[in-house]
Amino acid sequence: MKLVVRGGRVVDPSQDLDGDLEILIEDGCIAQIDKKVKGVRGAEVYEAHGMVVSPGLIDMHVHLREPGQEYKETVRTGTLAAAAAGFTSVACMPNTAPVIDNRSITEHVMKEAKEAGFARVFPIGAVSKGQKGEEMAEIGEMVTAGAVAVSDDGFPVSNAELMRRALLYAQHYDIAVIQHAQDLDLSAGGVMNEGEWSTRLGLPGAPGSAEDVMVARDVLLAEDTGGRYHVAHLSTGRSLDMVRRAKAQGLAVTCEATPHHLLLTDEAVSESGFSTNTKMNPPLRSERDREALLNGLADGTIDAIASDHAPHHADEKDVEFSAAPFGIIGLETNLSVCLDRLVRPGIISLNRLVELFTVGPARVLNLPVGTLVPGAPGDLTVFDPNRPVTVRAKRFRSKARNTPFEGWRLRGRPVATILGGAVLARPKK
Repeated sequence: MKLVVRGGRVVDPSQDLDGDLEILIEDGCIAQIDKKVKGVRGAEVYEAHGMVVSPGLIDMHVHLREPGQEYKETVRTGTLAAAAAGFTSVACMPNTAPVIDNRSITEHVMKEAKEAGFARVFPIGAVSKGQKGEEMAEIGEMVTAGAVAVSDDGFPVSNAELMRRALLYAQHYDIAVIQHAQDLDLSAGGVMNEGEWSTRLGLPGAPGSAEDVMVARDVLLAEDTGGRYHVAHLSTGRSLDMVRRAKAQGLAVTCEATPHHLLLTDEAVSESGFSTNTKMNPPLRSERDREALLNGLADGTIDAIASDHAPHHADEKDVEFSAAPFGIIGLETNLSVCLDRLVRPGIISLNRLVELFTVGPARVLNLPVGTLVPGAPGDLTVFDPNRPVTVRAKRFRSKARNTPFEGWRLRGRPVATILGGAVLARPKK
């Protein structure tokens, strides 16, 4: 089984590649990458003229909702959305029902993903049993079953001693502890960012310091333990500065940012007429914070862009702002909004964007994907950086429609997704 992809601009930051190259995939793995590959007799050919060809994109922060909340999303519909969006790999968070906190549930998610066949799924197990923040989960068993990191995402690990032990224990498996950085006492009752716009709108606010104090505590614990610490959906300039300083000290501290925190601010709550699709956790922050995050993208402090894809049923979001659940979907807008609003205006280069979607998350999670080195899985994303697209949630493959980008006119979209050397067909749900 052979596939040759030719005619495109190949961008692979893991090898500093950027040029007109051909790629040969054989038996599901990258076999050759060169100006002209050899041994292609009998191979299927994919013509990528005028397109960019990159390693298969990775979204390291996705909520697939299964098991227990299949009315919002399933492993099948979530990975179908990923494939439609050009993502060949996703890491799924553990706040399901029941929680992914043991071997059997981890194996269930892996089994469902394999049967669906649309994307590789890398489960992230819970830090604590039931995500209750009390007793550490069976991390070793989950890693054996396929978990690539641990997190109580949806909730912070508030107990400092539990976080300390998790950072120590996770080192035995060389995995990161991913923190939803939020001091629940400081953020209690907040439904948007505390600042000018929460005051104008009369909504209770959650201050940025709720994130900052948790990151500050955890960086100290990472320094004491030597553990690998990752900040999920980082949203404030001060937290970013702490990550930047930790990296300068040589600590194993990393972070991710979401497209919505990079492109929107708390003013969007007002501009949207209190749309619940502008309600997320952490909340949209100030323009000052947004500009700080853009600088963090450009200077290399931020390791990955992740969607924090959080599907909700339409009925759950169709309520007053204060009563709605936090979260938006992002898989199917991820690449296009970043191409149009980050690369096109020159905030970051195309190569840097590909790095943030491939080698960056792969390094954080120690994944074998995100590269085109020979022997790596034959996963590719083919996209047109200039093709126009208008965001229409009704066309999404996800079960959910809760996006703040509805109606946005963008340039840049995925054209093909290749998983293990197979060009994926995209059936209806």
